Amino acid sequence: MAQPNVFTLNNQTLGYVNDDVLNVRSLTVEHGEKVALLGISGSGKTTLLQSFYLQQTPSIAYCPQQLGLVDILSVFHNIYMGSLERHRLIYNIWNLVSPRPPELAEIGLLCEQLKLKSKLRTSVDQLSGGQRQRTALARALFRQADIFLGDEPVSAVDNFQADSLLQLVTDRHQTVVVALHDRQQALTHFDRIIGLRRGEIIIDEKTAALTEQDLAEIYRN
Repeated sequence: MAQPNVFTLNNQTLGYVNDDVLNVRSLTVEHGEKVALLGISGSGKTTLLQSFYLQQTPSIAYCPQQLGLVDILSVFHNIYMGSLERHRLIYNIWNLVSPRPPELAEIGLLCEQLKLKSKLRTSVDQLSGGQRQRTALARALFRQADIFLGDEPVSAVDNFQADSLLQLVTDRHQTVVVALHDRQQALTHFDRIIGLRRGEIIIDEKTAALTEQDLAEIYRN
């Protein structure tokens, strides 16, 4: 039996009060797709991600551009917050006061993969920009959701780290939609690319049919 579409938009104008950002005639994301959103800042990538988030909130791990970290808490505690909905209140309070061995081990392993192991007990206000971004990404990964949405989740790390992190994201989630600026990352890690320009979708193709030259059209003045 075919899986239903994860996200669907038809003849919708997305944006805010008195501020239309993106016009969508017809757009679906199917179960299992790995989709990259490309476009300059202000083209509608964040607005599209937020629209998707509202459709499937309980099933989504979301890594926003603003990160949403709690500065006074440690890396461990910020990552643990990705799992709050999986446990009872008393269990969560216990872990916030005195982290339990199972969660320390699981989050420690995740931090090792994201090169954060030495920062596990460090408050996030003491981290670099790249370390903060990886902490937010780890929190989303620790949510263990079927769907991952990311708004430029690797923009603050070098290309080598970005490739490793994007591979981790696509391996751990069934459906992925990520806003990026790097065309090569989009071609390497995703099977479909949606290009936005001036509030319109101008490219929506399978990655195998696209080249970097094709994607340059997205950024043409």
